[in-house]
Amino acid sequence: MRGEPKGQKVAKRRYFSVDVANRMLPLVRSIVQDFVDELKRYEALQERMALLSRVEKQRLTAGHREEIEDVERQWQSCGARLRGLLQELDNLGVELKGGNGLVDFPALLHGREIYLCWQLGEPEVMYWHEKDAGFQGRQPITDELRAELAAQNDDDSL
Repeated sequence: MRGEPKGQKVAKRRYFSVDVANRMLPLVRSIVQDFVDELKRYEALQERMALLSRVEKQRLTAGHREEIEDVERQWQSCGARLRGLLQELDNLGVELKGGNGLVDFPALLHGREIYLCWQLGEPEVMYWHEKDAGFQGRQPITDELRAELAAQNDDDSL
């Protein structure tokens, strides 16, 4: 295909039915919870680094320097862990929409892409929205929509 790097395959976009998305929730929930927890740690480390960087360089003690190095190592490790968690979600075909645990599962409805929407703390995937509508456009999933999505999306992928 034109535009693809040589030797690399472009992953096929995965589309979900409500049932498949809900069957994936235990794994997705675990990854998202880890991400939210790790993000809080990352932000705390970032704040600590900002505080430490305000100390005048000539006033830094060896202890300060050690602490700065330790915090920087932890911050870098935490950032790598966050990237790994995002990659896990990407590998599953879902999209994390922010640090509050909002996740979109792509789905097809009458040939157009929509999102099945779930947020950390919700018991199951209960909402959907148009691709460009975002969280404010969330609508409840009706039984009729559930049936349409089951007919149009890959239900045997799990």
